[in-house]
Amino acid sequence: MLYTQPELLALLIVTCGIVMQTWFGIGFGLVAAPLLFLINPSYVPGPVLILGTSLSVLVVSRLTLMKNQGELSWRRITPAIIARLPGAWFGALLLVSIPAWSLSLLFGITLLLAVLLTWKVFRVQTTKLSLIIAGFFSGLIGTATSVGGPPMALVYQEQNRITIRNELAAFFMIGTPFSILALVQQGNIDADIAMLSLKMLPGVLIGFWLAHKVDGKIRADSAKPVLLTVSAVSAIFVIYKGFTGWLG
Repeated sequence: MLYTQPELLALLIVTCGIVMQTWFGIGFGLVAAPLLFLINPSYVPGPVLILGTSLSVLVVSRLTLMKNQGELSWRRITPAIIARLPGAWFGALLLVSIPAWSLSLLFGITLLLAVLLTWKVFRVQTTKLSLIIAGFFSGLIGTATSVGGPPMALVYQEQNRITIRNELAAFFMIGTPFSILALVQQGNIDADIAMLSLKMLPGVLIGFWLAHKVDGKIRADSAKPVLLTVSAVSAIFVIYKGFTGWLG
């Protein structure tokens, strides 16, 4: 496959986002989605969701092969997975109901709110009810904007990093295909979108490999501010793009 310069930049962004997601359990959508959106709006939400699902399959498959499923509680995460289904359906309906500039504003504002939530503005316990609510809104926001991690991260903020990574991977592995199917049904994913996703898949594999190379060498409290700063700045650019589209 031949890559254009924008596609090579997109591939680098995907790789960096995958490293973040593999290590933290969240980060791919926050970092990659707004930057990819600025390169080409077609990357959001379809390709970002497809690539995120691919990473989740790798994480859960690795757990299975290493027989470390004790670090993953399917019973706890199941309510959130079930709740994501109606959320994904509503998100797909929202996506086809608003113009492009409105989507830019929605995407940017949602991302800024997600950054605030990820900073642990307030604490939420990991209960069945909180998981159901987070799962629904993850499906709604994730399908419309491809950034569905923060609601779940908010509920899991009191858990350790390994639990967050593994259980969110399970959630996205099963839950995100609901969003993808909803987008296909609404006509938001076609052959061109599939090709964009395919060309970015090497970034998933490279990022997954790199994440395990740097595991234990990066402190979570030092990397997290960088992740959130990049996300916030990107969100501001996306909001600006939405305003210019509205005024123009």
